[in-house]
Amino acid sequence: MRIHSRLGECDFVDESERNPIVLPRDHPTTRLIVANVHQRYQHQCHETCVNEVRREFYIPRVRRVCEQVRRSCQQCKISSARPEPPAMGSLPKARVAAFVRPFSYVGVDFFGPFLVLIGRRHEKRWGVIVTCLSTRAIHLELAASLNTSSCIMALRNCFARRGTPVEIRSDRGTNFVGADKELKAAVTALDQNKLMTEFNSPTTSWVFNPPASPHMGGCWERLIQSVKKVLAIIKPQRVPTEEVLRSYLIQVEHIVNSRPLTHVPVDDCSSPALTPNHFLLGSSNGSKPLVPYTDCPTALQQSWKSSEALANRFWQRWVTEYLPTITRRTKWFYPVKPIAVGDVVVVADPDLARNHWPKGRVVSVKTSTDGQVRSAVVQTASGFYDRPATKLAVLDIGANGSEPDQSPTTGGDCCVHLMCATAPVQTYTTLIADLPTEHLVRQREGGSDSDTQFDSGILTSRQKSKTCKSLA
Repeated sequence: MRIHSRLGECDFVDESERNPIVLPRDHPTTRLIVANVHQRYQHQCHETCVNEVRREFYIPRVRRVCEQVRRSCQQCKISSARPEPPAMGSLPKARVAAFVRPFSYVGVDFFGPFLVLIGRRHEKRWGVIVTCLSTRAIHLELAASLNTSSCIMALRNCFARRGTPVEIRSDRGTNFVGADKELKAAVTALDQNKLMTEFNSPTTSWVFNPPASPHMGGCWERLIQSVKKVLAIIKPQRVPTEEVLRSYLIQVEHIVNSRPLTHVPVDDCSSPALTPNHFLLGSSNGSKPLVPYTDCPTALQQSWKSSEALANRFWQRWVTEYLPTITRRTKWFYPVKPIAVGDVVVVADPDLARNHWPKGRVVSVKTSTDGQVRSAVVQTASGFYDRPATKLAVLDIGANGSEPDQSPTTGGDCCVHLMCATAPVQTYTTLIADLPTEHLVRQREGGSDSDTQFDSGILTSRQKSKTCKSLA
């Protein structure tokens, strides 16, 4: 069936453009024709696909049909897959631990490198930041290299001055993993007293974030930015020596620890803003009033009680002023469907082109207390990847893929789906073989564009009704 248009006298276009074939938009053959054009233009240019189909066929609501074909195309699904980050989880216990010793819960990371002058040669040095996850105080150390030995020595120097932490968090760097392995080996090889003296205590645990998940280490990543900004301002014109660079890091540490954690009251000068130095030094800049010395037992007892009350007051201010500022979620507000074992996913890698992102199947997941999957282990052709959920795009195939279409099908639909998945369309002649015999829609002489009539000798009244509905 063709449309008898008003372009009969136009000799510059083909017959198929003057009188295009009418196709029902819900017929499987229509979807095959549109899919053929969609594949011919390499799954791109949606409007071009619509234009090419309209040149030879008249399909009601053709844009909707093209959109349905594009949504059902597996290659388009893979190329347009996007990771769906789960809802932002609750803060870990280390971030909300109050009334504890500073640096009880710490995060560790490296930054740099920096050039130092050793004699007449230049060498590289790295900075080590150890941040208290509760008070947001930092401790900076200088490391000679990125190997495990330098990492252990830097942490040992920090813990000797700040105390042994209860929990250590870090990214999954090779030096940190090596340090953790050596600590586990030391636990079995050394006795309790020697282990306490050397590095660690049995109560200390080391938690690693999944690879390629910097958002899970935002506590120390943001403070590294602050440290680099201060270093960029005070950095000398010439390459410093190692001693001078260590002095710079100590000054930067004091400056960053003097930053206010809460709102700075301008009108009320009686209560200054809370800073990390309040928990470390008792004031924002470390200055303390001079008091006369006395060795009276009563005075010593009262001094101890005063210092304890002062520390408790700082923590009470931390709970009432600082803690409410970190409760708000800034993104990822709504929960999503959790990633399940058996899902086929695409691992998003910003260092690779999109068509080179590895694909694999999820073999295990790590779920938080709110039921959202935070990370998963993916098996690919090149090995196993442990990645956060924000870097995994789930495809609708696999053991837990999308459910099959339960809508009623007409004759030949199963073969149509098989043809779409296995072979491209050959010719339009074979595609329209299932359609009724071709009929010509003639416009009534002198009538309007909407008045049409059919050849009554070929079409029955029931066929007329069906054809009018398909054209509507």
